[in-house]
Amino acid sequence: MSGKPKLHYFNGRGRMESIRWLLAAAGVEFEECFLETKDDLTKLQKGGSLLFQQVPMVEIDGMKMVQTRAIANYIATKYNLYGKDLKERALIDMYVEAIIDLNELLMTHILQPADKKEQHLATIVDKATNRYFPVYEKVLKDHGQDFLVGNQFSRADVQLLETLLMAEECKPDILAKFPLLQSFKARISNIPTIKKFLQPGSQRKPPLQEKDVPKVMKIFH
Repeated sequence: MSGKPKLHYFNGRGRMESIRWLLAAAGVEFEECFLETKDDLTKLQKGGSLLFQQVPMVEIDGMKMVQTRAIANYIATKYNLYGKDLKERALIDMYVEAIIDLNELLMTHILQPADKKEQHLATIVDKATNRYFPVYEKVLKDHGQDFLVGNQFSRADVQLLETLLMAEECKPDILAKFPLLQSFKARISNIPTIKKFLQPGSQRKPPLQEKDVPKVMKIFH
């Protein structure tokens, strides 16, 4: 065994993408084992590899970890992306949980029926620009530091950047009213490990396309 974390998921973003981002940000090389068919998933389930019969699953440090938040917490702690004390961790958790809420909306946009897509996009834009982004803009303004928590790079920065870029894919000018988030995006994108992950040919996944949805649905349903 190579010792690299091994990620089990379909060849797309979904719930694994934030885990890919965290590992990449930490400079950790990882392998991927893609589920191509329903049989691939069934094999993992019957083999006892999936504690709750679900992916994402990450093999790391002799464990077969499931549950996205648990995996992300482990990686963040292991690679010093989780603050320096309990209060910083609490802040990081609060910021990340909100990012996940917005991320879920962004992730499910492609799955909306054609007649619901426009309304769903309007909901994304409304929540992003009126509920979530103003909070992060204010945090950055109030403490005047480069990072969200403790003036050091954390999983909150990684996951906010991931979601900002996803939001821009839906609406390119969505950050127009948030100058500090624009600066944050440029700054975090230039951290060497992140910059590498944003280059073509990395393990970062492109947005899911309409044509790919039926194939993904067949694996999981």
